Amino acid sequence: MQFTNFPLSPPPASNFAPEYDAIFYVLVALTVFFSAVVGIAVIFFAVRYQKGTKADRSRPMYENLFLELTWTIVPLVLGIVMFYFGTSLYVKMRTPPKNATEIFVIGKQWMWHIQHGNGVRENNTLHVPVGRPVKLTMISQDVLHAFYIPAFRVQEHVVPGRYTQLWFTATQAGEYHLFCNMYCGTQHSEMGGKVVAMPPAEFAAWLANEGQSASPLSMDQMGAKIFNKVGCNNCHGAEDTLRAPSLYGIYGKRRVFADGTSQIADDEYLRSSILRPYDHLTAGYGETMPVYEGQLSEEDVLNLVSYMKVMGTTAANQPTSIVNRHSAPTTASGTNEATSLAVNAVQADATDPDATPTRRTGSPAVGAVAAEGRNR
Repeated sequence: MQFTNFPLSPPPASNFAPEYDAIFYVLVALTVFFSAVVGIAVIFFAVRYQKGTKADRSRPMYENLFLELTWTIVPLVLGIVMFYFGTSLYVKMRTPPKNATEIFVIGKQWMWHIQHGNGVRENNTLHVPVGRPVKLTMISQDVLHAFYIPAFRVQEHVVPGRYTQLWFTATQAGEYHLFCNMYCGTQHSEMGGKVVAMPPAEFAAWLANEGQSASPLSMDQMGAKIFNKVGCNNCHGAEDTLRAPSLYGIYGKRRVFADGTSQIADDEYLRSSILRPYDHLTAGYGETMPVYEGQLSEEDVLNLVSYMKVMGTTAANQPTSIVNRHSAPTTASGTNEATSLAVNAVQADATDPDATPTRRTGSPAVGAVAAEGRNR
């Protein structure tokens, strides 16, 4: 039930959502109905018996057993019915199944720190499998917080000095808001993030890859990304051309230079040829290659050299296809995106799009909007 771009309620994405919504909307309907009945009755009698009207006041009614039983028994029965369903849902929500996957949560001003059983950590992002029960064991490091996932219809206080628990089973894959629903200080409104519900197979792969959506790249695979990114592959192919010599199988071979000297292509030579290509011009070629000194970091160079060592071998036939399946490439400007890092408290702020805190005005802060913005 929603208007365009204006949902009236979060999507029902957990096992508790349908029952919770049924109780909520029934209570809303009963409240509206009885409020309307009482309100209309008050207005009717106020108008009918106001001073000056000709209403018959000769035989006022002081009691009516039928009416008294009706307005006592009907609300009592409705109250007992709603109490039963509410209590039943409460007991379910406070009784996690024995086979639930346990995840640990620490609340602190102003972020959520989450750790999975195999050691994978996240900040303000919780990955869970769809269709499998998940139990959160939570504690606060400082003040009172409240772990709240509207789409799952679950919330529990996170208290300093003792553990509290919350469980649910996600029923729909997707990303959902995560909030702190208890005022916890000046940046309370920014203490949020997201829950990522994944199909079981994808979640298992994510967990096995230490919190990454794809397997970490090796140095030569990272080098292949840089090789293609900065355009080396435009000139250096499988064979010598008029534009540039081939680099296939170059490592360990003797290279003859334009001045008549020669050198074995080792790590030092490859590094120098990348950063300062005109120091040793290959015989038959001029000064056409860009100078990358100051443009590539030492990590970029190490990865490029590692790739050049295997160019033309079986191992080098894979990087291009692997590159296309992984995250954005390392740039040639010296700012590297580390694609093989796990999601944890130390690395999340700088590298992983699934984790916050983000930085605003120099201070680490967290928010659901910030967490989503980095992934768009």
